[in-house]
Amino acid sequence: MKLVHQSLIVTVIRWFLVLAFGAAILTGHWPLAFISLVTLGLSIAPLLVVRRLHLKLPLSFIAAITVFVFATLFLGEVLDFYERFWWWDVVLHGGSAVGFGLIGVIFVLFLFEGDRYAAPPWALSMLAFCFAVTIGAVWEIFEFAMDQFFGLNMQKSGLIDTMWDLIVDVAGALVAALTGFLYFVGRTESGLASVFQEFVRLNKSLFRRNR
Repeated sequence: MKLVHQSLIVTVIRWFLVLAFGAAILTGHWPLAFISLVTLGLSIAPLLVVRRLHLKLPLSFIAAITVFVFATLFLGEVLDFYERFWWWDVVLHGGSAVGFGLIGVIFVLFLFEGDRYAAPPWALSMLAFCFAVTIGAVWEIFEFAMDQFFGLNMQKSGLIDTMWDLIVDVAGALVAALTGFLYFVGRTESGLASVFQEFVRLNKSLFRRNR
């Protein structure tokens, strides 16, 4: 996907959420207004955090974050995609686990200032795996809280839905960990591993030990 197309996707989704929020306020549809505002806020929040930390994200990361949050909260809850398509929840949880696993690899790179040889590749990959699974568990707590306090149905069938979500999270985290392993052993051009190379390139000053 070309960068200009990714930027267009992000812009369209954000304006759509702004318009949905405005329409919900005018019609008194408060649940829609709340979800639209939360979705917009969550899509922007990571960018504010990385800007505060003086980081630069590949545009593909920005697009992925925006699409994921939009697909999860707005399409999933407002348009009821979770009920319409049985595979919707599986795809989102698997994709998010891979994404958080990739972020986990970047977190590991930060710890060692980009030194891919600071520890055995399997150990670095395991740290990324644990990071992704932890985020998945926190998300399940978020779903529980939204259901309890705002009357949503994010957990669907309760315990069974939660357990399958966690299983998919683990599978996605494993994919990301294996991708990180390829990067740590020097195969930086292998598929998703190239994302790490791009991130390091954009933030050279933070990865002084990259080699």
